[in-house]
Amino acid sequence: MARNSLRRASAALVSTTCLAVLATACTGTDSGSADDGSAAGKDVTVTFWHGWSQENEVKAINDNIAAFEKKHPNIHVKVVGNIADDKSEQALRAGGSDAPDVVSSFTTDNVGKFCSSNVWTDLAPMLKKDGIDPAATFPAAMLKYSQFKGNQCALPLLGDAYGLYYNKTAFAAAGITAPPKTFSEFEAAAVKLTLADGDSFKQLGFMPNYHGYETSIAHYLGQFGSTYFGADGKSNVATDPTVTAALTWQKALVEKLGGFEKLEKFRTGFGDEFSAKNPFTAGQVAMALDGEWRTASLAEDKPDFEWATAPFPVPDDQAASYGRGYQTGTIIGIAKGSRKQTAAWELVKFLTTDTDAVVSFANAIHNVPSTLAALDSPKLDTDAAFRTFVDIAKNPNSSTTPASVNGGAYQVSLQNLSYEVEAGRQSDLKAGLAATAKEIDDAIDQAK
Repeated sequence: MARNSLRRASAALVSTTCLAVLATACTGTDSGSADDGSAAGKDVTVTFWHGWSQENEVKAINDNIAAFEKKHPNIHVKVVGNIADDKSEQALRAGGSDAPDVVSSFTTDNVGKFCSSNVWTDLAPMLKKDGIDPAATFPAAMLKYSQFKGNQCALPLLGDAYGLYYNKTAFAAAGITAPPKTFSEFEAAAVKLTLADGDSFKQLGFMPNYHGYETSIAHYLGQFGSTYFGADGKSNVATDPTVTAALTWQKALVEKLGGFEKLEKFRTGFGDEFSAKNPFTAGQVAMALDGEWRTASLAEDKPDFEWATAPFPVPDDQAASYGRGYQTGTIIGIAKGSRKQTAAWELVKFLTTDTDAVVSFANAIHNVPSTLAALDSPKLDTDAAFRTFVDIAKNPNSSTTPASVNGGAYQVSLQNLSYEVEAGRQSDLKAGLAATAKEIDDAIDQAK
């Protein structure tokens, strides 16, 4: 299981602080020569830094590198793993022979920084030169999180899609015959599946609290189709009705399931998210919002109930969009200062667009493929549970959080408001959203 990919959400928020200087203080180094001689057969060595560290992940990426070197015998790749964003960005800003040529990141929230700070190369000219149409190659949401204001400084390298996990055994006991598709159906199922145990729960239908595993406001907003920013680049969280609807819906569900304090008390008894003591695996909750990687965990942990997956429900007034889901993933790019950009592009192109390379990597680390061709490949290992997430990745209504010049700071602002709202500390939602929108805009203006 690709446990590093499981840390993406938290890593995004942490790296917002770690890389704050990047958007304001760094302009990057001059682009290196594109003519490094590799196209003419000259031996060239490129350095590739990535963040994977688990044994199966490292083997998978090394296998793909070996396949690349076999196809390009004059291009050699020096691979360095377990590299965090802050370390790679420090090296890119410093430049020199020790800086990497190719870099990957688990943090799509930082794409706006990578592009605007001029440390990652715009790949659009290379894509065009090789006749690669990004819109026809990558799923729409994945393509969106790898670019910023027309700068395609990154490409997707596997992805994560979020959907619904449900306990089929508990569903049968409650007389529920199918997974819910709309929020009203979901609320009814969550209430019906909740079994009291004194002032706690024997089984909770669903943990809606924002501090719950994967139940962040951003993941909920993916089901509403919220856009975060208007055409003018200003935050629209105070004027987009879907944001108000999401916060209102979650708050109402919290109350229906016992109230914030009761749910929080139950939540503190949950085991580690990435272990067999995960609350869904342990049977503490009957439904969960989670990513595709959980299918591998459940297959390994073998809970004592039947389970299945489905797309997460959508608002009743958007029932036609059922099948959508929030997406994020790994990105890869080329250092602006690299003097080996021709060879570096060949590596990036292979890892991101070669169907067999993408599929073999996805199969090895249980992530969603990041090209349309790979999603449809007969070589992709899929069962019914994993197929759900493949379909979510292909769904044109699926969405992501957009890139911003100051990374995921706008998400932190909205997340902080969501905590206040669900706990009852902010009862004036309209005023709270207006203040949050101003906070987001002020932070972006300062970063610029």
